[in-house]
Amino acid sequence: MYKTAIIFGGSGYIGTNMILFFLKKQIFDRYIVCDIQPPEEHMGKDEVSYIEVDIRNPIKFKIEAVNVDSSWIFNFAAIHREPGHQEREYFDTNVPGARHVVNFAEENDIKNIFFTSSIAPYGQSNKERTEYSQIYPDTPYGVSKALAEEIHNSWLNEKNERRLIIVRPGVIFGGKDPGNVYVMIRAIRRGTFVLPNSGKIQKAHGYIEGLLESILFTMNKTTSSILYNYAENPSVSLKEMISITKKECNYKRPIFRLSLKLLIGASYFIRIISKLTGRKTKIHPIRVKKAGLSTNIIPQYLIENKFEFKYNYREALKHWRANFPDQF
Repeated sequence: MYKTAIIFGGSGYIGTNMILFFLKKQIFDRYIVCDIQPPEEHMGKDEVSYIEVDIRNPIKFKIEAVNVDSSWIFNFAAIHREPGHQEREYFDTNVPGARHVVNFAEENDIKNIFFTSSIAPYGQSNKERTEYSQIYPDTPYGVSKALAEEIHNSWLNEKNERRLIIVRPGVIFGGKDPGNVYVMIRAIRRGTFVLPNSGKIQKAHGYIEGLLESILFTMNKTTSSILYNYAENPSVSLKEMISITKKECNYKRPIFRLSLKLLIGASYFIRIISKLTGRKTKIHPIRVKKAGLSTNIIPQYLIENKFEFKYNYREALKHWRANFPDQF
């Protein structure tokens, strides 16, 4: 019987990096990537296989020769970009997807699930949020993730021998990721970054290597249910992130500052111009508004359990640059 990792959404950024991380540490005997598209990496390795799966539909395949006690399902599959989808798409994917994954676990008697949720269920607020905080999801994505958490928890509560870990990560960044942090760094390098207001807002950010270490850290616990936030601790403000980036990367171009209201207004104007000219733009009023709001997320569970945070923003940037210099 094989100690198996079944990874839904395994071709995505977190799944791809987790497989590499686990392969180096020899955590599982085999890895089954379940996604709508095959992974770009790992397919040359004997331990890794791929099955085409769309979690919006019932999951039909059966797992053979699996050690049901020590194997894990990792559910990373979701529609998450905001904006970028119609409201119904978050509910058409994230909610039935959760239901189909736990049904698959039930049918194959897999006892352990790791689910990647989001900080979106906390809602938009400048207030500090820990795992003990009340959730106030106020976007379709946030609501869909809160519902998905409940579906996983219902599965957990049906049998005593089951384990469930839910992580609510902040903005995850690192090598080969074209996400928000890299977009910020590239704009700082080009001298096109505009700081909203004073830049004193907190932005919950997590380096991919730290997140992966937290996954293994929580898996090695024996608690049947764990809910934890992942963000680097201590966090730094957006203004400090920019200052560290400029110093570590030796970027000299100035940073512009505008009020958030002016930036939102400008984003509407830019979108109108882009539509008239037929040129695509990633600038969107919703993204601009999100950039100006704090995500003050505290990883209280990890702090209380003495997790070692190795990657504050400066150390993360150093590690990133050392391993992926071409991105800088």
